Amino acid sequence: MKLIRLFIMAGLLAVLAAGCGYHLEGGGYINEDVTRVSVTVFENKSSETRAGMSFTNQLIQEIQAKTDTTVVDSDPATRKITGTINAITFSTLSRSSSETVVERQVRALIDVQLIGLDGEILWSVKNFSSTESYSVDEDTVNDDANKREAVEKIALRSAERLVSQMTSNF
Repeated sequence: MKLIRLFIMAGLLAVLAAGCGYHLEGGGYINEDVTRVSVTVFENKSSETRAGMSFTNQLIQEIQAKTDTTVVDSDPATRKITGTINAITFSTLSRSSSETVVERQVRALIDVQLIGLDGEILWSVKNFSSTESYSVDEDTVNDDANKREAVEKIALRSAERLVSQMTSNF
């Protein structure tokens, strides 16, 4: 009787483990058969000096981490991703008094294109928007660091959403 109970429990555990529905997200190519892609440094039309590199690096890392597409150096035999940071703006979210800002919001607007071998646009998005809030610090050095960190978070969040949209063929 104990042996039968043991077999039943083992069987139930096997069924539960097999049917748990857990799977890893990601994989596949960023757009149908795009197995290799080069990513050019995003053109930066904003006043944030490092934004172009931040957005480009985050997108490359996200493609490498979440897809089967290989990122390569510029090569005429590969498709390429280009991007433009149209604007990065800052606005006040909250104040402690009429003169003192406590929290700001950073907003980025970017355009991104996946370009085929013969120059055709395989996928694109215009005025893609991301926002992030950050705490304002009275110390200018700390405030600049908070601002840079918010821009980095926007770059990461944008890259995650862009790769998700590319792989979903939106």
